[in-house]
Amino acid sequence: MSVRTLRIPLPPYARRAFGAASVTAVAALAAALLPTGQAGAADSTLRSLAESKGLYFGTAMTQGDLNNSALTAVAGSQFGMLTPGNEMKWDTTEPARDSFNFAPADRLVSFAQANSMRLRGHTLVWHSQLPSWVSSLPTTQVRAAMENHITKEVAHYKGRLYSWDVVNEPFNEDGTFRSDAFYNAMGSGFVADALRTARAADPTARLYLNDYNIEGQNPKSDAMYNLVKSLRSQGVPLDGVGFQAHFVLGQIPSTFKANLQRFAALGVNVAITELDDRIQLPATASALAQQASDYAAVVRTCLAVTGCVGITQWGVGDSDSWIPGTFPGYGAATMYDANYRPKPAYTASATALGGGSGPSPTPGASCKVSGVVNAWNSGLTEDITLTNTGSTTLNGWSLAFTLPAGQTVTSSWNASLTPATGEVTAGNLGYNSTLAPGASTSFGFQANHTGDTSLPASFSLNGSPCTTA
Repeated sequence: MSVRTLRIPLPPYARRAFGAASVTAVAALAAALLPTGQAGAADSTLRSLAESKGLYFGTAMTQGDLNNSALTAVAGSQFGMLTPGNEMKWDTTEPARDSFNFAPADRLVSFAQANSMRLRGHTLVWHSQLPSWVSSLPTTQVRAAMENHITKEVAHYKGRLYSWDVVNEPFNEDGTFRSDAFYNAMGSGFVADALRTARAADPTARLYLNDYNIEGQNPKSDAMYNLVKSLRSQGVPLDGVGFQAHFVLGQIPSTFKANLQRFAALGVNVAITELDDRIQLPATASALAQQASDYAAVVRTCLAVTGCVGITQWGVGDSDSWIPGTFPGYGAATMYDANYRPKPAYTASATALGGGSGPSPTPGASCKVSGVVNAWNSGLTEDITLTNTGSTTLNGWSLAFTLPAGQTVTSSWNASLTPATGEVTAGNLGYNSTLAPGASTSFGFQANHTGDTSLPASFSLNGSPCTTA
C-alpha cells in the first residue's frame, strides 16, 4: 500500500511525551475508524490515552484476523502498536533453508501502516515453531544458519519496525538456559551473537529479549536480570526486556513493580508484551471486576516505572485469544468480549490512563425495553424486546442488565449473552445488528432460578439507560 507510516519514535532508554502534532494526527485517524459504540471520541481511545502519557498500547493479530471486520475496526482505532502473532516466526519466514516467505507478515505490516500503527517484530530466535531442518543441523552449522536468518528477515523490514523480540523465552523456570538448537551449538553466547547480528541488519530497530513468568522476582527473572546485566557490561546492543504478562486472574505478582524497576535501572526499556488475564469459565461479574482491577494495576505499574514504554495485549478480543485452546476451562482473558465489545477491563485501563469512564454512550441511543417471563419450578424463559427510541440508526448494539440473584442463563436466541449470571451483556448477531430509529428487535434466553423469577430492573443500551415498559 502506498500509505506513509506515522512514526512516533521513543529514545532507546527513556520515555517521553509524544509531540502534540503527532497525537493530533493519531487522534484524527482514530476518530475516522471508531466503530459505533466502541468509544465516544478519539481522545478516549486506548492508543491516544496511552500516547498522551508517553506510552503505546498495542495488540497482536494474525493474518486470518484481517478477514474479521469487527476485529480490525477495534484494532485500527484502539491500538497504536501491532505484533504479528505467528507470521514473523521462523517456521513461517524460513520453512526451508535459505528459502524465505515474508508474504503473510507483509499483510500485517500493510494493515499496520494503513492504520498508523507501529510494529513489533516477533520473533527471530525461539526454540518453538522452529522448522525441523534447523534442529537437524550439525552444531557447527547452527551459528551460520541463525545469523543468516536474522540478517535476511531484519533487512527485509529495515526501517519499518519499532522493535524486535530478538531472542524469545531463553530460560527454563529454574533459571537455566533451555537446551535447544542454539544453546546446544553456541552455549549462552548465542544471545549476544543474535543481538549483534540484528543490530547490524537494522541499526534503528530497538532490540529486546522476551520471556514469560519473569514478571515477579523469582529464579527465572533473576536469570534474565543477570543476563541483561552481563550483556550491557559487554556492550552488546540490547535496548529492552519484554515481560509477556500472561496472568491468571488475581495473581499479579506483588513484586511486579519492583522487578520492572530493577531491570530499568540497568539502562534498558521494559515493556509488557503479551498481556492477558485468564478467567476460569464461566466468567462471573465478580471475575470480570477482578480482571478490571488486574488490568488497571498493570497500566498503573507501567506508568509508575520510568523506562516502561508500553503495553501490548495478546489478541484483540476473547474470540481470537489463544487462551481457551491452550488452557481448557479458561478464557475471557482480554479487554473485549467475543463480539468485540469493551469489558470492564477496558474501562479500568482507560481510567488508569487518565480517561473518563471508558466508552461513551452512542449519540442518539435512547431506548425502551419490555419483557415477558414464563417460569416453572426451577426454570424460566425471558423474551425481551428492545426498541430504538433515539434519532440515530444503531449499527451494532449491546444491551446490559443485571439478572436477579439465582438466575443462570443456560441458552439464548437472537443475541449472544455473557456471562451467564450477574451483570450480563446481550449483543447483536450478524443478522440483527442494525436498528433504525423506531425499530425493534427481540431476543430471549432460558435460565435456571432459585426462586426469583422477575425481569431485570434496569437496562442500558451502548451505555445509555433505557426506559422499561
